[in-house]
Amino acid sequence: MHSQPLTAIFLMLLAAAGIAGPAHGEGHGPAFGLATPTLARGQWSSDTAMVRIVTQSDDAIVFREMLGYGITEDLQALLTFPLDRSDEAMLAQTRGGSMMGNMNEVEASLLWRFHRDATAIGTRRESALLVGISEPVDDRSGDLQAGNGIHVAAVTGYASRTVYWWVGVGTQYRFKESGDQLGTLYYLSSVFGWRPPVFQRDYPKPDWRLFLEGVAERTERHRMNGQTMPDSGGEKMLVGPSVLGLYGRWGVEAGVLWPVAQSQNGSQPEEHYRAKFVFTYWF
Repeated sequence: MHSQPLTAIFLMLLAAAGIAGPAHGEGHGPAFGLATPTLARGQWSSDTAMVRIVTQSDDAIVFREMLGYGITEDLQALLTFPLDRSDEAMLAQTRGGSMMGNMNEVEASLLWRFHRDATAIGTRRESALLVGISEPVDDRSGDLQAGNGIHVAAVTGYASRTVYWWVGVGTQYRFKESGDQLGTLYYLSSVFGWRPPVFQRDYPKPDWRLFLEGVAERTERHRMNGQTMPDSGGEKMLVGPSVLGLYGRWGVEAGVLWPVAQSQNGSQPEEHYRAKFVFTYWF
């Protein structure tokens, strides 16, 4: 059954919650791109997101939840799943932000920060690996049978009290299901962040950060009954701003990406923009 691997991982997360007490995290990442921040040991987080993708012919809105747990200060478990979703087949070709998983799938992941170098007080260079398994919520994605998937990504970056940047690369592969197979997704993400001096103060002062994000995606064509589907797959490059606000255990984030280049195979509607809003709580 599809659900067995994810159910086992989620039960492991619940069991792990009892072995460590509450702690404070070190912040939050961008809306769309890969990033290295992890939770403190024993800390939980809840990210509730609304993602909207508008194309020439469709306007799809998806609500997703991402639960995080800090196993250690450098190893974090994630479980993402849809709360409400559109059944548009186009959602199979992208993710709800690199950390959020595919729009119509449940995904269990581990984020391992394997490198951390504090070059100065409040300044560090970091690298992390994100590995996950996913299963579709529905048996079909459009006309295709939908199979389980594997997601692997790597990211490296720099963080200080003023400036942040991250560069990452990832891929999501879907297994065949009854002769059908969703196209493999490859993507690159880059993020530049700035924390204005007026917000470089500790709690109870508010903390706001500005990001400029870019995502490049390439999706291979889908296959139906072993045959390549001409009207599927393609390439996109999107750029846009996002803003993150933090106050104590609460956080809000909003961002939008616009395509600066896109080449869709066959006859497919072009994307106009994608937007995202996230509400976060740490506990």
